[in-house]
Amino acid sequence: MSGLAPPRTTQQLLVSFPLPHALQLTINRPKARNAVAQDLEDEIGRVMDWFEEEEDLWVCIITGAGDIFCSGTDLLAWGARKAGGEVSESQSVLGWTNGFASLSMRQSRKPWIAAVNGAAFGGGAEIVLNCDLVVASEDAVFGLPEVRLGVMAFGGGIPRLSRVAGHQLASEMLLTGATISAQDAYSRFHFVNKVVPKDQVLPAAFKLAKSIIASSPDSVQSTKHALLCAQRNGSVTEAFTEHAQSAISDRVFRGSNMKEGLQAFAEKRKPRWTQPAKL
Repeated sequence: MSGLAPPRTTQQLLVSFPLPHALQLTINRPKARNAVAQDLEDEIGRVMDWFEEEEDLWVCIITGAGDIFCSGTDLLAWGARKAGGEVSESQSVLGWTNGFASLSMRQSRKPWIAAVNGAAFGGGAEIVLNCDLVVASEDAVFGLPEVRLGVMAFGGGIPRLSRVAGHQLASEMLLTGATISAQDAYSRFHFVNKVVPKDQVLPAAFKLAKSIIASSPDSVQSTKHALLCAQRNGSVTEAFTEHAQSAISDRVFRGSNMKEGLQAFAEKRKPRWTQPAKL
């Protein structure tokens, strides 16, 4: 991936390109349980804004360094800000366009894969719930313990979990602050796609990324947009209409990749996709 120039980051956020067309973000604060403070959130936001506009990148893999995915907000830093009266909490949340870590409420047109290598608590679990595909290690655990700390899950995790798991199971996690296993997240709560041995988390995530990259980026991004339309709208007709009338769908029909895909099928060969045109 030569020629790419992501925004500069510190050692607390590692940016890499493990596959053609793939970005990997690694939260790298293992001594702080990969908790996110404001400066790290700002770094992630700059990289993700850049990723969204970089047409040669088609998928993002998000993981954590060491034995933990992300433990959520850096509570010591948050407590210091709260004690110092730096900002009104309600005003801060209302201005939180992209959610926790600039990830939990971001509406990306490109697929994200969470490679959960350990615990995902609070905002870390909310990041996972906003990913399109989730691979978890066998020893991974998930929790939204905010009620036990006198705070609330404000990163979009409450409505997402309710939609995926249903009211009663979501209540089990949210109202009690319970921690669940990777197997429960897979089989009961249904927000994990695969549970694998710990040393297979990233390889499994890369395999999923390769499957996405093997398809037309125009079609993948339009399909992801359709999924987001389904989340936002109350009816199938409304979701279909928003998707059908969007610029990202129009790009599929106007772009060269549709022609290439149909021609490759006729010629019984693998298609040679090109990067999408700028929207």
